[in-house]
Amino acid sequence: MATHPLPPRGPAPALGVAASLSGKAWRWRGGNMEIEGDPRGLARSITEQLLLTRGVAPADLARHMRPTLRAFLPDPSIFRDMDAAAERLADCVMAGERVTIYGDYDVDGATSAALLIDLLRQLGHEADHYIPDRLLEGYGPSGEALVRLAERGTRLIVTVDCGAMAHEALAMAREAGVEVIVVDHHKCPPELPPALALVNPNRLDESDAAAAHGHLAAVGVAFLLAVALVRTLRARGWFAQRPEPDLIGLLDLVALGTVADVAALHGLNRAFVAQGLKVLARRARIGMAALMDASRLTRAPRCSDLGFALGPRINAGGRIGEATLGVRLLTTADPEEARAIAAQLSQLNEERRAIESAVQEAAEAQLAGQHNMAVQVLAGHGWHPGVIGIVAGRIKEKTGKPAIVIALDEAEGQGKGSGRSISGVDLGAGVIAARESGLLVAGGGHAMAAGLTIETARLADFAGFLDERLAREVDRARADQAMLLDLALAPGGLTAELVETLEAAGPYGVGWPAPRVAIGPVRIVKADVVGKDHLRLIASGPDGRSLKAIAFRAAESELGQTLLHRHQGRRFYLAGRARLDDWGARPAAELQLEDAAFAD
Repeated sequence: MATHPLPPRGPAPALGVAASLSGKAWRWRGGNMEIEGDPRGLARSITEQLLLTRGVAPADLARHMRPTLRAFLPDPSIFRDMDAAAERLADCVMAGERVTIYGDYDVDGATSAALLIDLLRQLGHEADHYIPDRLLEGYGPSGEALVRLAERGTRLIVTVDCGAMAHEALAMAREAGVEVIVVDHHKCPPELPPALALVNPNRLDESDAAAAHGHLAAVGVAFLLAVALVRTLRARGWFAQRPEPDLIGLLDLVALGTVADVAALHGLNRAFVAQGLKVLARRARIGMAALMDASRLTRAPRCSDLGFALGPRINAGGRIGEATLGVRLLTTADPEEARAIAAQLSQLNEERRAIESAVQEAAEAQLAGQHNMAVQVLAGHGWHPGVIGIVAGRIKEKTGKPAIVIALDEAEGQGKGSGRSISGVDLGAGVIAARESGLLVAGGGHAMAAGLTIETARLADFAGFLDERLAREVDRARADQAMLLDLALAPGGLTAELVETLEAAGPYGVGWPAPRVAIGPVRIVKADVVGKDHLRLIASGPDGRSLKAIAFRAAESELGQTLLHRHQGRRFYLAGRARLDDWGARPAAELQLEDAAFAD
């Protein structure tokens, strides 16, 4: 393989790049990599060094090389209320009591609901489901909806990906005589709502062992409840005359919900996704297979496919279509119904993209007046609330700051907002503090994402509150935003074999970043714009080899303009992610370009 050895790590800029075309210093990930017993890392493989620079202890390498559930799954009983929730669900299964799964309208909510419905179905128990309408009912359990479910005969309601702060709604449910189990992962207030059981690793009263799993998505918590339920039924002798459910077969749902909810992919989550991708490759779930077909995904799915192909289609139903489409697709046993729903979700996803583009353009027009704010708070009338989370993520990527995008309703005098944060800034805690200070009608979330409802008249006060509260966190996080590199290559080193080697330390995502390689020095042979604002390059190096690179949504940036129009006679280092281009007859390696720097 034509690669250089992993370079020595130290405080000096990587490859001498103190300021790239995007203004960042380049650093080797992991600092100087002092490893006990192997201080220079000379005996380590590329895969091992990737694991070490992502925080794995040398003595723990074997467990992380092949992340399995056996190695990472905790005893579900370490979580508060887990055993109570499992015992009550076991009662329902054995007595045939009516159960309704109440899920959120995003991918995490849909996969969490589908997981419990599938599990109960394997146990011989048909559960109902209820997914609220994003526009009409908003986020979280509605007291009125819970009461209606009770009136229809439901004895037990399990909320998934919501409910941790639903004090009023759960009080109404209790008044109506229906019991509620909450399965959530959002930050909890000190005073918990009146639930029969509230299973959430982010409860403030959790043990350290349970709180260590606070990075789980709701679907991961739901899987742990599934494990606890099966264990409880086994202890009661329920499987003496019937087969146990296939828990491993549920991991396709866990993987999709975890990645789509941008949960940190370390520890147990990494095992969930690694094993879930294997289940997805089997295409055993009828709805998931139809979703992959609608996404034109013919090979085995990769982690990135969950976030960029499958997840957005499930989300499209809740964002701009019918909220129940995702759960229906993931639980149907009818191939024709699955194909029809998957096609409908793909169409809705196309419509979502057009709506998103218009809202993003309007939001970006407001940025000029907010260049000194720690958190970008952008609001507009007529913005579709179904795309504000996506637009907030785009704004965050563009500015390098947390962003909150708010869709205002002139008739109600209120707005619905969605926020996305940067690593090192707990946006959910800031939103909760604003709610507790009386600035919000409602609000909550976790470190990387948050949702809120606000009166239009309080927008300026809210923006000022976040600016004051989070300015230091944002400044500190942005100061640490160097371009972190893992490997230096000559152009000939960018091969399909290298991509496979790098993938061995995956799956990658938030909290477990994909390897970033630097290639060069190279000269730009060809540069043009393809699609909408995407920069495409061909570059060659002194080794006589060339490479292809693409930078998404970068043609109008300083990076894009320099590489397009001011590259003549200059040599560059290119930095980004090595990936496989599947469009040709034979997959070939290319660089997903993120940054570049002058090499001389």
